[in-house]
Amino acid sequence: MSKSALSKSVREATGCTVAQADAAVEAVLNTIVEGVKTDGSFRLIGFGSFAKAERPARQGRNPKTGEAIEVAASTSIKFSTAAALKKAL
Repeated sequence: MSKSALSKSVREATGCTVAQADAAVEAVLNTIVEGVKTDGSFRLIGFGSFAKAERPARQGRNPKTGEAIEVAASTSIKFSTAAALKKAL
């Protein structure tokens, strides 16, 4: 689902304007990002939790040539679903 589709769903559920729905969706997403940035995780009870995942630098291989290459360290976000969400599906 895209941001615009999520915004449309919010508009239909609440009857608010396009600008209000866009602002609400943006606020929720920014809150999640800031929570992960500052605390390392963000938990939404009944939905799931977002957590920062650190990947260390490692050595990989170029699949085309077989040459060894260095893969840089990176940070990503991991999502774990809550039991209530799993049960709802």
